[in-house]
Amino acid sequence: MANVKLMGGESIPMEMHKVRIVQKINLLPVEERLDCISKAGCNSFLLQNKDVFLDMLTDSGVNAMSDNQQASMLVADDSYAGSMTFTRLENKINEIFGTTYVLPAHQGRACENVIAETFVRQGDVVPMNYHFTTPKTHIVRNGGSVEELLIDEGTDVTSMHPFKGNMDLAKLQDSLERNKGHVPFIRMEAGTNLIGGQPFEFENARAVCKMAQEYGVLTVLDASLLQDNLYFMKVREKACEKLSVRDICYQLGQMFDVVYFSGRKLGFARGGAICTKSTALYDKMKNFVPVFEGFLTYGGMSVREMEAMAVGLEETMDMDVISQGPQFIQYMTDKLVEAGIPVVLPAGGLGCHLDASRFVEHIPQAEYRAGALSVAMYIASGIRGMERGTISEERNPDGTDHYAAVELLRLAVPRRVYTLSHINYAIDRIKWLYENRKLIGGLEFVEEPAVMRFFIGRLKPTSDWMEKLAAKFRHDFGDSL
Repeated sequence: MANVKLMGGESIPMEMHKVRIVQKINLLPVEERLDCISKAGCNSFLLQNKDVFLDMLTDSGVNAMSDNQQASMLVADDSYAGSMTFTRLENKINEIFGTTYVLPAHQGRACENVIAETFVRQGDVVPMNYHFTTPKTHIVRNGGSVEELLIDEGTDVTSMHPFKGNMDLAKLQDSLERNKGHVPFIRMEAGTNLIGGQPFEFENARAVCKMAQEYGVLTVLDASLLQDNLYFMKVREKACEKLSVRDICYQLGQMFDVVYFSGRKLGFARGGAICTKSTALYDKMKNFVPVFEGFLTYGGMSVREMEAMAVGLEETMDMDVISQGPQFIQYMTDKLVEAGIPVVLPAGGLGCHLDASRFVEHIPQAEYRAGALSVAMYIASGIRGMERGTISEERNPDGTDHYAAVELLRLAVPRRVYTLSHINYAIDRIKWLYENRKLIGGLEFVEEPAVMRFFIGRLKPTSDWMEKLAAKFRHDFGDSL
């Protein structure tokens, strides 16, 4: 995005694109919002999108495509095997990462399934900078476990460390020593999702890969949120300031043995892929693609999506494209900080993250404070966010809750979708909600799946606080939506 200064001296994030296709959205009255979230079991995933004003649940699969992506879908080679569309996508992935082989899959978690099925065995341990829900589930399902080796600043929501997604190298060495012979790979996640979209450092990734080589252990990069991480490396890290985005991406691809990504995030399309330089690793993984995904030249993806992804990956090499999300998030974070509202600092990628542990500190962690804040946010604004806290964890073997290290409400900013007026509306409603935060109460489960309960679990309020919050909104805003 351009660095544009106004006459008064202030700067605003300026989109380097224009809108040519629009989609109508609807803002329901607060009473209807209360009814909708109640029927959804106080779970934002179970809301109908027609009842959502701003959908800030995720950036996955909901980013806007460019005109060139839309045009590329018209030349797709629609064949089951040997599609030229796949060849174009394969060539683009190999070009930007410097890899040789590409395995397609229908989305990122499908890539994680293939990797876990190939490499993880009973008793294995996978060191990570931080876990994400789906890779952890696949690793555990195959008999393994994860060790989170994030630097201490990573879960300190007020720390201004510019690379809170870094892996602690001393902790990593200790893990590799303790688990010799039982570490199938080390996983590094770009734009670490569950701690607020925080990036890791280029030099930290290099050190991790160097240590892995010394111990004879594979390295795997989850590049789903790489475009945000590339942006932060470019603007925050001295080692990268003279490198182009393309150079940084290529060098990361050379460091890691395996790179995978969700095309629903990286590439502005829907799908996913695994890539590697190693013939041996490719041969180990490729047999799982026809079993779980589809033939090796489509992997469960539509060829039209593959064409769009190839163009989107090229667009990801453009700083004007990849800066839009982080700069909108920075703007939103700065305005909330000015208002004294607790957020994750520094502003990361993916979205603006409210710190529920300080926002609604009166709610016990056992009553799912981040989930309660998500419900309150929808009632106050029609905005759908995502709980990233204890609900997103799974219970301990003894049935007790595993409390999350951080309790966050993620307000994702899908790329090239919302305007600055939408962001300003969200800021205004968050301010109102913070002023009325004492009205927000807790939640408890009424239907709780054993695995990834945050997707389809249903909860209820522990009191009549939702009705009281809606009534206060109506009192304060009158006839306004």
